[in-house]
Amino acid sequence: MSDRGSHPKPPPTHGVGKGTDPRLAEGEPESAESEPEGAHRPRSSAREQTALRVVHCPVNTAGVPWANVQALRRRGVDARLVVFNRYKLHPEADWSLERRGNLARRQLAQWRALARLLPTTDVFHFYFGLTLVPDSLQFPLLRALRKRSVMHFLGSDIRGKSPAELAYGRKAGAQVVGSYDAIRWVPEAEVIPPGIDVTAIEPVPPTDRARPVIVHAPSSRRRKGTEHVIAACEALDADLLLVEGLRHDEAFERYRDADIVVDQLNAGWYGVFAIECMTLGKPVVAFLHDEAVRRTEEAFGVPVPLVNASRDDLRTRLAPLVRDATERRRLGAASRTYVEQVHDLDRVADRLLALYARL
Repeated sequence: MSDRGSHPKPPPTHGVGKGTDPRLAEGEPESAESEPEGAHRPRSSAREQTALRVVHCPVNTAGVPWANVQALRRRGVDARLVVFNRYKLHPEADWSLERRGNLARRQLAQWRALARLLPTTDVFHFYFGLTLVPDSLQFPLLRALRKRSVMHFLGSDIRGKSPAELAYGRKAGAQVVGSYDAIRWVPEAEVIPPGIDVTAIEPVPPTDRARPVIVHAPSSRRRKGTEHVIAACEALDADLLLVEGLRHDEAFERYRDADIVVDQLNAGWYGVFAIECMTLGKPVVAFLHDEAVRRTEEAFGVPVPLVNASRDDLRTRLAPLVRDATERRRLGAASRTYVEQVHDLDRVADRLLALYARL
């Protein structure tokens, strides 16, 4: 791992995720000893020779890095995702180092990967406070070789930390956060919201059933305030469906059945789960900081459609949605429109390319 050693090792899993870069040869080994796609291959066209080459690494937290790679590919960018190990919930990647063993062995795998990537990469886009090699060496090396770099924070990696603890991010050419809530931790960062392929997801509007289904999918019950969600729903004429421990594709099928979605009650902003549900046309309830809502609406020119609720008033905020199917559908439609404006992959690609051009 890098010298941001406080982060846990990603859980390993095996096999290629759906949507893996088609340029990878079928059956090509993906280990620390295998050649990453495009590492030492001759390029066959003038377009390929001039295409921007971007490596996103070294994790696929919440699927955000993989979504960004897909967004850039749609713009003709030679983009790849390289990870330390595949995540169980989001195994997508073009190359996994499959790090194992002690620190020395893991570092050797990471340095070998960097050596292979350097000749064919213009921009290194890092995530979650992690780098391929220790950041005290990573960024000086990239600057010396005239390579551009980005540090992209994803929320829990910065929330509650002091400026001194986050100072390492300034070593990169630019810093990115995903919302106007997260920017309070890294004020100099650029806001680029997580992207989703809106066109690939058909809306599934809420039903008008008498007992609506409320879906809550906590990655951590403590952080998401799940105990308060359970307590609020027990007092409502609705059925609560908790989605936990499933692969992403399996969980997504459960989201389709939701009439109402509850995201989180602690963080102050919504996450990828809420974005996916809004894309499906579901009304979403979450705890939002008012200042972040104001700045988001100003920046993107569209109202934030989520229902703002705290642990103290969750039942009161859910009750009108439980009673009124028409309101559920209205908010669900507004949610889909919001995602099209703020989180659509093509818009994310434009924002990323504009950032890279300024580096």
